[in-house]
Amino acid sequence: MNLLLVTAVALIDTEGRVLLAQRPPGKSLAGLWEFPGGKVEPGETPEAALIRELHEELGIETHSSCLAPLTFASHSYETFHLLMPLFACRRWQGIPTPREGQTLAWVAPQRLKDYPMPPADIPLIPILRDWL
Repeated sequence: MNLLLVTAVALIDTEGRVLLAQRPPGKSLAGLWEFPGGKVEPGETPEAALIRELHEELGIETHSSCLAPLTFASHSYETFHLLMPLFACRRWQGIPTPREGQTLAWVAPQRLKDYPMPPADIPLIPILRDWL
């Protein structure tokens, strides 16, 4: 089974809410909510991939020093195994804006469970909620 390395971030605003993005139609798991991020390309670190993905997907800039490793997900899907480090980030430049057809929502930690998510993301919710 192939291992897929994906990186994700919990962007946390000044009110303690977390940004979720809804996967747009046409993508796998369309309609489900997820933490922003994406695939780590060959030669990239998870932090560099996350900085790149945040710029591409949301039009914001951040730095490795603003990304705090929080936890990770390890989940087997039918055709691959996903390994996904989750970082926390409270500092970035710009206003998160959907650039890839996704819908965005700022969500209070206790309401994260109300948003349907991919199976790999679900175990991250209690950890993030307890940490916040």
